Amino acid sequence: MNHPLPPSPIRLALLAVATMPLLLAQPRPVEGRATMSFEEYNPVSMLKVPGQEITRAKFPFIDVHNHQRRHTESSLAGVVREMDAMNMAVMVNLSGGSGTALREHAALMEKVAPGRFVIFANINFDGIDDPEWGARTAAQLERDVKEGGARGLKVFKNLGMTQRDKQGKRVPTNDPRIDPVWAKAGELGIPVLIHTAEPAAFFLPLDKNNERWLELTMYPTRARPADRYPSFETLMAEQHAVFRKHRNTTFINAHLGWYGHDLAQLGRLMDEMPNMVTELGAVIYEPARQPRFARQFFIKYQDRILMGKDSWVPDEYRTYFRVLESADEYFPYHKKYHAYWRMYGLDLPDEVLKKVYHENALRVIPGIDRARFPR
Repeated sequence: MNHPLPPSPIRLALLAVATMPLLLAQPRPVEGRATMSFEEYNPVSMLKVPGQEITRAKFPFIDVHNHQRRHTESSLAGVVREMDAMNMAVMVNLSGGSGTALREHAALMEKVAPGRFVIFANINFDGIDDPEWGARTAAQLERDVKEGGARGLKVFKNLGMTQRDKQGKRVPTNDPRIDPVWAKAGELGIPVLIHTAEPAAFFLPLDKNNERWLELTMYPTRARPADRYPSFETLMAEQHAVFRKHRNTTFINAHLGWYGHDLAQLGRLMDEMPNMVTELGAVIYEPARQPRFARQFFIKYQDRILMGKDSWVPDEYRTYFRVLESADEYFPYHKKYHAYWRMYGLDLPDEVLKKVYHENALRVIPGIDRARFPR
């Protein structure tokens, strides 16, 4: 039997030299060194660059993605004052409900601030097993538009992701039982603002490679693990199938369609589906980290992008104004857990800015008073 020879002194010396960088690279505990968690670490940048906050939009704008659920005359008047301060001419309230609730909500808004609010209807999928659900729901949508004052339909993210029928089966966004509703919206000439899925990172493993790790550890219920939810790709495919099938209906794909991280793919989808437009609700941090490419995208698709915010936190609109209007560099986002990266302005041309702020919404959403938007 052959036995390996012991390593020579020369070989041992060479091995020591080769491994020395690895040994030196290993972190060594330092006695008394201060430590903190990643969640706590929030450094103030030392970088000094020109720029400043923009507290009021350059042009009057329409927020196509907002939620105002319960108000008195007094509290709603407070919302209007905040709108005036930032140059928001019209707010689209996507949480209108249906039937009596919608009519009462629309009447309150019109009483407090005539012409300042647009309301969208909502539908309930709980009875989808009933063979008459589609026709009945489409008929209710028509009443909500013609009698209740709804100017569009808002579909929430439960459809496709968590909505189930009586057999416990997931109801996909392209379920044929919903076809009468999509068709009715097209017939009525109203848009459907639809939220499908969540940010793509929410569907990925929660590990060191996930750029939304901080948010998902702060808010664990936002994660969409594969053992409980369909994949991001499945949800997107189902949504896009609806857009392709109902080409006479205009769909406002919420949150940049969750493709703000891949504007090239979003552009391909918009090229394929001319009945799809999109909006910026809660995702301004995506174009703001790719300002050169995003500026090109906004200019190319200037007729297809609408202003939207989502959550009603008035001070946060300043990030939107600064990203869209300025050429500022390296300024903070308003929530660390959404985007720990810095923002950059797109410096959009005025003609593009006007389209994003109000002209596209005026074309897509019926019944908004154009006199509020001087040319």
